[in-house]
Amino acid sequence: MGKINYPYLPEGREILYVPESNPFMAEAKKERNTNSTENNHPTGAVVVFGGKIIGRGANQAAIKNKFIQNFHRDFFCIRRMLKIKTGTKYWLCPGCADFHNHAEVLAVADAVKNRGDIAGADLYLYGHWWCCRLCWDAMVSAGIKNVYLLRGSE
Repeated sequence: MGKINYPYLPEGREILYVPESNPFMAEAKKERNTNSTENNHPTGAVVVFGGKIIGRGANQAAIKNKFIQNFHRDFFCIRRMLKIKTGTKYWLCPGCADFHNHAEVLAVADAVKNRGDIAGADLYLYGHWWCCRLCWDAMVSAGIKNVYLLRGSE
């Protein structure tokens, strides 16, 4: 695999890849399929420590109405209209999931609630090909060691 030009990647960090058959990636997919309310970019994440899942999260849409979500996706996204860089200024558009509702942040918060200190844990994300700066900030701050994405998601 060649070098991937992620919109954001913290210095000294890398993204690792696993196949869909990986049991933790399969759980992240299940979390997305079961609990994500985001119609445009559904994602799911699990936090793993010592070979056990300690936290789960699926991104949540600010707008729950499917018609309005589809209208947002297909016709009217303020961030897209203003050509806002991907992964930034979520607050500008009510149709875009605020980073507080991203799968990574929700999974980290759930893991901290369940275990307390999660330093050294890993996060598996299904449904996206990178993590935004605010999600990375939350993961780094909590002590997430490795971030795994689905092989081929890039």
